[in-house]
Amino acid sequence: MDAMWEQLGPAILPAFWTTIKLTVLSAIFSLIFGTILTAMRVSPVRILRTIATFYTNTVRNTPLTLVVLFCSFGLYQTLGLQLASRSSSTFLASNNFRLAVLGFTLYTSAFVAECLRSGINTVSFGQAEAARSLGLSFGQTFSKIVFPQAARAAIVPLGNTLIALTKNTTIASVIGVSEASLLMKEVIENHASALWAIFGAFALGFLILTLPMGLALGALSKKLAVKK
Repeated sequence: MDAMWEQLGPAILPAFWTTIKLTVLSAIFSLIFGTILTAMRVSPVRILRTIATFYTNTVRNTPLTLVVLFCSFGLYQTLGLQLASRSSSTFLASNNFRLAVLGFTLYTSAFVAECLRSGINTVSFGQAEAARSLGLSFGQTFSKIVFPQAARAAIVPLGNTLIALTKNTTIASVIGVSEASLLMKEVIENHASALWAIFGAFALGFLILTLPMGLALGALSKKLAVKK
Protein backbone atom coordinates (compact mmCIF):
# COMPACT_ATOMS: atom_id res chain seq x y z
CA MET A 1 0.00 0.00 0.00
CA ASP A 2 2.83 2.40 0.85
CA ALA A 3 4.45 1.73 -2.53
CA MET A 4 1.15 2.53 -4.23
CA TRP A 5 0.86 5.92 -2.53
CA GLU A 6 4.51 6.66 -3.34
CA GLN A 7 3.64 6.30 -7.02
CA LEU A 8 0.19 7.87 -6.82
CA GLY A 9 0.82 10.78 -4.45
CA PRO A 10 3.15 13.00 -6.51
CA ALA A 11 1.32 12.31 -9.78
CA ILE A 12 -2.37 12.56 -8.89
CA LEU A 13 -2.62 16.36 -8.71
CA PRO A 14 -0.86 16.96 -12.09
CA ALA A 15 -3.07 14.28 -13.65
CA PHE A 16 -6.27 15.93 -12.40
CA TRP A 17 -4.89 19.34 -13.40
CA THR A 18 -4.64 18.00 -16.96
CA THR A 19 -8.24 16.80 -16.66
CA ILE A 20 -9.31 20.27 -15.54
CA LYS A 21 -7.48 21.94 -18.44
CA LEU A 22 -9.05 19.53 -20.92
CA THR A 23 -12.49 20.30 -19.48
CA VAL A 24 -12.14 24.08 -19.38
CA LEU A 25 -10.65 24.50 -22.85
CA SER A 26 -13.05 22.03 -24.45
CA ALA A 27 -16.00 23.68 -22.71
CA ILE A 28 -15.06 27.16 -23.96
CA PHE A 29 -14.55 26.06 -27.57
CA SER A 30 -17.66 23.84 -27.47
CA LEU A 31 -19.79 26.75 -26.28
CA ILE A 32 -18.49 28.94 -29.12
CA PHE A 33 -18.90 26.31 -31.83
CA GLY A 34 -22.19 25.09 -30.36
CA THR A 35 -23.59 28.62 -30.47
CA ILE A 36 -22.63 28.89 -34.14
CA LEU A 37 -24.33 25.56 -34.85
CA THR A 38 -27.44 26.75 -33.02
CA ALA A 39 -27.59 29.93 -35.08
CA MET A 40 -27.25 27.82 -38.22
CA ARG A 41 -30.04 25.46 -37.05
CA VAL A 42 -32.52 28.34 -36.72
CA SER A 43 -31.20 30.36 -39.66
CA PRO A 44 -33.59 31.30 -42.48
CA VAL A 45 -30.97 29.96 -44.94
CA ARG A 46 -31.89 26.37 -45.73
CA ILE A 47 -28.40 25.13 -46.59
CA LEU A 48 -27.08 26.32 -43.22
CA ARG A 49 -29.90 24.52 -41.41
CA THR A 50 -29.19 21.34 -43.38
CA ILE A 51 -25.45 21.42 -42.64
CA ALA A 52 -25.95 22.08 -38.94
CA THR A 53 -28.64 19.41 -38.62
CA PHE A 54 -26.51 16.83 -40.42
CA TYR A 55 -23.45 17.62 -38.32
CA THR A 56 -25.33 17.57 -35.03
CA ASN A 57 -27.17 14.32 -35.70
CA THR A 58 -24.06 12.60 -37.05
CA VAL A 59 -21.74 13.57 -34.22
CA ARG A 60 -24.27 12.89 -31.47
CA ASN A 61 -24.62 9.32 -32.74
CA THR A 62 -20.87 8.71 -33.09
CA PRO A 63 -18.87 7.28 -30.15
CA LEU A 64 -16.54 9.85 -28.61
CA THR A 65 -13.64 7.41 -28.76
CA LEU A 66 -13.93 7.32 -32.56
CA VAL A 67 -13.95 11.12 -32.73
CA VAL A 68 -10.79 11.40 -30.62
CA LEU A 69 -9.05 8.63 -32.56
CA PHE A 70 -10.05 10.33 -35.83
CA CYS A 71 -8.34 13.53 -34.66
CA SER A 72 -5.18 11.60 -33.77
CA PHE A 73 -4.91 9.05 -36.58
CA GLY A 74 -6.92 10.83 -39.25
CA LEU A 75 -6.03 14.49 -38.87
CA TYR A 76 -2.51 14.17 -37.44
CA GLN A 77 -0.98 10.93 -38.67
CA THR A 78 -2.73 10.78 -42.06
CA LEU A 79 -3.32 14.42 -43.00
CA GLY A 80 -0.36 15.84 -41.05
CA LEU A 81 -2.31 18.34 -38.94
CA GLN A 82 0.03 19.66 -36.23
CA LEU A 83 -1.27 21.76 -33.35
CA ALA A 84 2.11 22.23 -31.65
CA SER A 85 5.58 23.24 -32.75
CA ARG A 86 7.60 20.30 -34.06
CA SER A 87 10.78 21.82 -32.61
CA SER A 88 9.35 21.79 -29.09
CA SER A 89 10.74 19.21 -26.66
CA THR A 90 7.17 18.46 -25.58
CA PHE A 91 5.76 18.31 -29.11
CA LEU A 92 4.08 14.90 -28.82
CA ALA A 93 2.46 15.58 -25.45
CA SER A 94 1.32 19.08 -26.46
CA ASN A 95 0.03 17.92 -29.83
CA ASN A 96 -1.90 15.00 -28.33
CA PHE A 97 -3.39 17.30 -25.68
CA ARG A 98 -4.60 19.77 -28.31
CA LEU A 99 -5.91 17.00 -30.55
CA ALA A 100 -7.90 15.72 -27.57
CA VAL A 101 -9.32 19.21 -27.00
CA LEU A 102 -10.26 19.37 -30.68
CA GLY A 103 -11.99 15.99 -30.48
CA PHE A 104 -13.92 16.93 -27.34
CA THR A 105 -14.91 20.25 -28.92
CA LEU A 106 -16.20 18.64 -32.12
CA TYR A 107 -18.20 16.13 -30.08
CA THR A 108 -19.51 18.27 -27.22
CA SER A 109 -20.50 21.23 -29.41
CA ALA A 110 -23.24 19.07 -30.97
CA PHE A 111 -24.77 18.54 -27.52
CA VAL A 112 -24.34 22.22 -26.66
CA ALA A 113 -26.21 23.12 -29.84
CA GLU A 114 -29.10 20.86 -28.87
CA CYS A 115 -29.22 22.35 -25.37
CA LEU A 116 -29.35 25.87 -26.75
CA ARG A 117 -31.94 24.89 -29.35
CA SER A 118 -34.13 23.53 -26.57
CA GLY A 119 -33.68 26.87 -24.81
CA ILE A 120 -34.77 28.70 -27.96
CA ASN A 121 -37.97 26.68 -27.96
CA THR A 122 -38.87 28.29 -24.61
CA VAL A 123 -38.72 31.78 -26.12
CA SER A 124 -42.04 33.04 -27.41
CA PHE A 125 -42.15 33.14 -31.21
CA GLY A 126 -43.95 36.46 -30.96
CA GLN A 127 -40.76 38.12 -29.69
CA ALA A 128 -38.90 37.23 -32.87
CA GLU A 129 -41.83 38.44 -34.96
CA ALA A 130 -41.91 41.72 -33.04
CA ALA A 131 -38.16 42.16 -33.58
CA ARG A 132 -38.53 41.61 -37.32
CA SER A 133 -41.43 44.07 -37.45
CA LEU A 134 -39.10 46.66 -35.93
CA GLY A 135 -36.62 46.09 -38.75
CA LEU A 136 -34.05 43.96 -36.88
CA SER A 137 -32.07 41.50 -38.97
CA PHE A 138 -31.85 37.79 -38.15
CA GLY A 139 -28.42 38.29 -36.56
CA GLN A 140 -29.68 41.14 -34.37
CA THR A 141 -32.79 39.21 -33.36
CA PHE A 142 -30.81 36.10 -32.51
CA SER A 143 -27.99 37.83 -30.59
CA LYS A 144 -29.96 40.50 -28.75
CA ILE A 145 -33.36 38.93 -28.07
CA VAL A 146 -33.56 35.17 -28.60
CA PHE A 147 -30.14 33.87 -27.60
CA PRO A 148 -29.81 35.62 -24.19
CA GLN A 149 -33.14 34.15 -23.06
CA ALA A 150 -32.34 30.75 -24.56
CA ALA A 151 -28.98 30.60 -22.78
CA ARG A 152 -30.63 31.35 -19.43
CA ALA A 153 -33.24 28.66 -20.00
CA ALA A 154 -30.58 26.14 -21.05
CA ILE A 155 -28.28 26.49 -18.02
CA VAL A 156 -29.31 23.16 -16.48
CA PRO A 157 -28.87 21.03 -19.65
CA LEU A 158 -25.64 22.90 -20.41
CA GLY A 159 -24.49 22.10 -16.88
CA ASN A 160 -25.25 18.43 -17.42
CA THR A 161 -23.27 18.56 -20.66
CA LEU A 162 -20.33 20.15 -18.82
CA ILE A 163 -20.40 17.44 -16.17
CA ALA A 164 -20.51 14.78 -18.90
CA LEU A 165 -17.56 16.48 -20.61
CA THR A 166 -15.54 16.34 -17.39
CA LYS A 167 -16.08 12.59 -17.20
CA ASN A 168 -15.55 12.16 -20.93
CA THR A 169 -12.01 13.55 -20.64
CA THR A 170 -10.96 10.05 -19.57
CA ILE A 171 -11.17 9.13 -23.28
CA ALA A 172 -8.07 11.28 -23.88
CA SER A 173 -5.97 8.44 -22.49
CA VAL A 174 -6.49 6.46 -25.72
CA ILE A 175 -4.11 8.86 -27.50
CA GLY A 176 -1.66 9.06 -24.61
CA VAL A 177 -2.75 12.25 -22.82
CA SER A 178 -1.53 12.03 -19.22
CA GLU A 179 -4.81 12.75 -17.46
CA ALA A 180 -6.38 11.06 -14.45
CA SER A 181 -7.63 7.85 -16.04
CA LEU A 182 -4.25 7.10 -17.66
CA LEU A 183 -2.55 7.47 -14.29
CA MET A 184 -5.17 5.18 -12.76
CA LYS A 185 -4.44 2.50 -15.35
CA GLU A 186 -0.69 2.74 -14.69
CA VAL A 187 -1.13 2.49 -10.92
CA ILE A 188 -3.49 -0.50 -11.24
CA GLU A 189 -0.95 -2.30 -13.44
CA ASN A 190 1.67 -2.00 -10.70
CA HIS A 191 -0.58 -2.44 -7.66
CA ALA A 192 -3.51 -4.63 -8.69
CA SER A 193 -4.00 -5.82 -5.11
CA ALA A 194 -5.07 -2.28 -4.11
CA LEU A 195 -7.71 -2.07 -6.83
CA TRP A 196 -10.55 -0.77 -4.67
CA ALA A 197 -8.40 1.87 -2.97
CA ILE A 198 -7.24 3.16 -6.35
CA PHE A 199 -10.78 3.23 -7.76
CA GLY A 200 -11.97 5.02 -4.63
CA ALA A 201 -9.26 7.69 -4.84
CA PHE A 202 -10.02 8.53 -8.47
CA ALA A 203 -13.79 8.35 -8.00
CA LEU A 204 -13.44 10.83 -5.15
CA GLY A 205 -11.34 13.09 -7.37
CA PHE A 206 -13.99 13.21 -10.08
CA LEU A 207 -16.71 13.68 -7.46
CA ILE A 208 -14.83 16.70 -6.10
CA LEU A 209 -14.75 18.14 -9.62
CA THR A 210 -18.33 17.47 -10.69
CA LEU A 211 -20.45 17.81 -7.54
CA PRO A 212 -19.69 21.51 -6.83
CA MET A 213 -20.12 22.19 -10.54
CA GLY A 214 -23.63 20.73 -10.52
CA LEU A 215 -24.64 22.58 -7.36
CA ALA A 216 -23.29 25.91 -8.64
CA LEU A 217 -25.01 25.60 -12.02
CA GLY A 218 -28.27 24.58 -10.36
CA ALA A 219 -28.17 27.68 -8.15
CA LEU A 220 -27.28 29.85 -11.15
CA SER A 221 -30.22 28.43 -13.10
CA LYS A 222 -32.64 29.40 -10.34
CA LYS A 223 -31.14 32.88 -10.09
CA LEU A 224 -31.26 33.57 -13.84
CA ALA A 225 -34.52 31.80 -14.61
CA VAL A 226 -36.62 33.66 -17.17
CA LYS A 227 -39.75 35.03 -15.53
CA LYS A 228 -42.91 33.95 -17.31
